[in-house]
Formats: sequence, C-alpha cells, structure tokens
Amino acid sequence: MLYIEKGCRTGVASKPYHIIWRYGENAYELGIPGTQSHVVNVKLLTQFNSDIPAHPVTPAPDVAMTSEIDEILDSCLDAGTIVLVFQPAEEGGGGAKRIVDASALKNVDAIFGLHVSTNIPVGTVASRSGPLLAANGFFEAVISGKGGHAAIPQHAIDPILAASNVIVSLQHIVSREVDPLDSQVVTVAKFQGGGAFNVIPDSVTIGGTFRAFSKESFMQLKQRIEEVIKRQAAVQRCNATVDFFQDKMPFFPVTVNNEDLHKHFLNVAGDMLRTPNVQDSQPLMGSEDFSFYSEVIPGYFYFLGMKNESRGELESGHSPYFTINEDALPYGAALQASLAARYIHELQPQPHITEENVRDEL
Repeated sequence: MLYIEKGCRTGVASKPYHIIWRYGENAYELGIPGTQSHVVNVKLLTQFNSDIPAHPVTPAPDVAMTSEIDEILDSCLDAGTIVLVFQPAEEGGGGAKRIVDASALKNVDAIFGLHVSTNIPVGTVASRSGPLLAANGFFEAVISGKGGHAAIPQHAIDPILAASNVIVSLQHIVSREVDPLDSQVVTVAKFQGGGAFNVIPDSVTIGGTFRAFSKESFMQLKQRIEEVIKRQAAVQRCNATVDFFQDKMPFFPVTVNNEDLHKHFLNVAGDMLRTPNVQDSQPLMGSEDFSFYSEVIPGYFYFLGMKNESRGELESGHSPYFTINEDALPYGAALQASLAARYIHELQPQPHITEENVRDEL
C-alpha cells in the first residue's frame, strides 16, 4: 500500500520522491534509478509480529520502474514522500487498525490500496466512488443442553436441535426484518457438535459472519444475532453464550472510496491502461481492513485483474487451490506508483505552517 506524506524527508536532493519501505521501527529508502540506496532515519511504527518473515537489508534493492513512472518522478516538484508500509494481519486480525493506532498516518494526506481479482482480465482494473466493501464481524455461539443416549432423547436436552432452529431463525433476520434495498448478510459457516452416531452431545458450537453497508445496520444486525441465538436456544430449554471476538478481531468498517480520489483514479488509470480497461465495480459484501485507513484519511481501494482465459480458470482468493497470475503484478506496481506520484504533483494540499513549527534562528 502507498502512503503519501506531507513535506519532504531527508533523502537524495536530486530526486523529488523517496520510496520508503518500513518494517517495524526501521525505514529503508529503496533505490530510485540514478540515486544511491541508503537507510533513512525515520521512526514511526511500533514493530508488529508478522506471519511473513522479513529482514532489513542494507543497501536496499533497486526498484524497477517503467520509463513512464520515472519521467513522472523526475518532472514533479520536490513536494512530498511516497511511503510503503508493511502491514501484518490483514485477514481477520485487523492489522490496519494497529497501524492507525500507532499514529503511522499522522502526516499522511491520502492512501491507495489494491486487491487482485480473478473475475476481471489482466490489464484491467475496477472500482467505484463511495461504499465499495461491507463492514464485517464474526460471531461464535456455544449452545448447551444435556447429553444423553440417542435412543432415549426424552432424558436429554438436545443442543443439536436447538442449534438447528437457531440457524434457521438467523436467516429470518435479513429476509424478514431488513429493507431489501439495504444489503446485509448473516452466514453460519461453522457447526461443531457430537462425535458419535448414538450420543446426544452436551453442547454445540456454531459460528459465522455478518455484513452490512452502514454502521447503523451493522450494529442492529449484531444486536439481533445475539437476541435470536439466546432466545431460540431458550425455546429448546438450552442456554447460549455469544462471543463477537472484538478484543481479538475488531469489526471492520465499511470501505468507502473518496470521491476526489475516484476522479484521480479514473484519470491516472485511464491514461495508463486506456479508459475501456477501467471498469465500474458494484458494491461487494466482502470486507477489507483497508477501511480503517479510509476512516481517518481519504482513501481509495480498487481491484486488479488477473484473469487470462488462455491459462484456464483461476480459483477465488479464499480457495485452497488459489494461484496468482504474476502477469498482473507489473500493472499493479506501475499504477500504484503513478497514482501516488501524480497525486503529489496534482492534488496534494500545501503544508500548513503554524507558529508552533516556525523557528526564527535570528
């Protein structure tokens, strides 16, 4: 992801932009063609644990850029810094929230992010202004009854039957209580209970996800999920506890694309890929922790096509058979660089000078 900071950091004076790779508290300036790579002393981030091992290397490797991007970098004024931040725990862990909480976006004016897509062709991108991806939360419920022999169910309190009624009732929330024009989803994707053919278990665990396109709808959905689970379990003489994991997996907000950045995206992507290859995307019920960024600063998120009919059908990103079409990566890298560089040249606000940061050496 590209972070665009106000002002200019210490760097190579002959080049206007400095592409920074940050890992933990270390920051490394990646080699721009014609410059020398070196470590930049910038301390912004608290080091996070990551599932992907990475080790600082000095000097950092050269960055391959297209001639078009290099010309853009050379032609712009010395007005800003492009920063790359390594973010852990995107999938469910809300790593972006930790980045925000660490004040890493304190001097950032705008942010761009992308996600590969198996549904649109290589060389094509898709996005929209306004809400793009839904808010997301997870839940898990333990429904407890009384175990017993399957042949004499009258001496047991069956949590499997209770859980089955709970799942059906949860589907009624969206179909009977929600405005059909207000997109929401409740899905139970986990059901665990029992281990024998002839034994009624003591308890059953179910879990799933819920999505909505507004904070109000999302919180109402959360409230109704808990009410339905507990009350339907009680109908079957069972008890239920519900956990939304807010301490471990924070709720993801709606991903909302800034209108001005959408216009910027259309111009830049249209120039680079040609306008027919810049598609309008409908809102999707998927979610992204990029939304934590766009809550605090203007943000823009888009999809990068990977589809290539000649190479066969690609599995979706959450399939165990997912493979990446690396032909798409140069398009994404070039577009990200161009979005950031042209933003600084064309759109970045002028730094605000206040009495607090003015020094009179005389």
